[in-house]
Amino acid sequence: MGDHTMMSEMSEMPEWPEYGDEEAKALLDVLNSGKWGSTSGDVVATFQQEFAEYQQAGHAICLANGTLAIAVALRAAGVGIGDEVIVPPYTFIATASAALFVGAVPVFADVNADTHLLDPVAAEAAITERTKAIVVVHLAGRPADMDAFNALGAKHGLTIIEDAAQAHGAAYKGRPVGAIGDLGTFSFQSSKNITAGEGGAVLTDSSELAGAVYSLVNVGRVPGGGWYQHEAVGYNLRLTEFQAAILRVQLRRHPRLQEVRERNARLLTDLLSDVDGIQLAPDDPAITAHGRHLFMLRVPGRRDAVLQSLAAAGITRASSGYVPLHRNTAVLQESKAIATRLSQPYPEADCPNADNVSTDTIWLPQPYLLATEQQTRTIATTLTKALGS
Repeated sequence: MGDHTMMSEMSEMPEWPEYGDEEAKALLDVLNSGKWGSTSGDVVATFQQEFAEYQQAGHAICLANGTLAIAVALRAAGVGIGDEVIVPPYTFIATASAALFVGAVPVFADVNADTHLLDPVAAEAAITERTKAIVVVHLAGRPADMDAFNALGAKHGLTIIEDAAQAHGAAYKGRPVGAIGDLGTFSFQSSKNITAGEGGAVLTDSSELAGAVYSLVNVGRVPGGGWYQHEAVGYNLRLTEFQAAILRVQLRRHPRLQEVRERNARLLTDLLSDVDGIQLAPDDPAITAHGRHLFMLRVPGRRDAVLQSLAAAGITRASSGYVPLHRNTAVLQESKAIATRLSQPYPEADCPNADNVSTDTIWLPQPYLLATEQQTRTIATTLTKALGS
């Protein structure tokens, strides 16, 4: 295949989000109802029930975005000023900044170099008498070792929060993620596999925690209470009926699109698993469904050159991914400021695996996983040629 043909083929990659007449009708139905907010309509409530069922959770509470979903989950669990929250450094900044929003200090524990996921052994080593929670990230849609983290929670009396922003539909040992720990958070931001442009959700099996989340999202109100009955101090983070209308349709689309992502991810894995210079995450029988938000691979010592080769072939959305948060000046300054004001030591992070993976990882975002079989084979061929040059 010539370079021109290859670039033309890659220019025809699927756009995201996928949408159509169903979303348009759902939006018009809300518009014409005149009930645009969740306090007067029932679309948000309906989506919450549907999403909870989809993820096999007892409760789902929607809110403005995935970042504040983590902050609300932390507050609902009683995390506050001066508490420590263990988080991985290889994740989106929201995982750490959410702790700062509630006055807590994010403490970084290293990731597993093979999976990019928080290492349970490193997390346990980071526990102190101030630790109140661990935020476990199901990065790229790959479920973390929830058995190990739930065991840590039980052993040390910690709340386990699943950051499942990229893991819609993912499952660990047959159980969808989100309510395997104490609380789980999701994002519906523009790039996510279920999207309304923005939005988020908190899931839990605990009625008590669900009530606390509801109150935090709804200015301190309680379910079934009066309009001016504010039993707690809460935010106003409600999702709109318009967003929920889109999300209901997106949720119905998800199983079909997820089959395409899974098929293409498996094909890429088969085509790349024996290529010298490429490292892929190992299979794990505990992962019974992968969220497939990203396809990640490591190319030690070659990342920038490979990204240039991909871009030259028209694969322009391939990315170098995250800069590790334990190197982020803003996060460190805020964390140290809280610790200093409280005369607490700030635990310096030692995360060599996160440093290493951040220099050699390549992301293929989920639109590439919605490609045709031929486009998927072209991506694999381009990667193989780049590593052979």
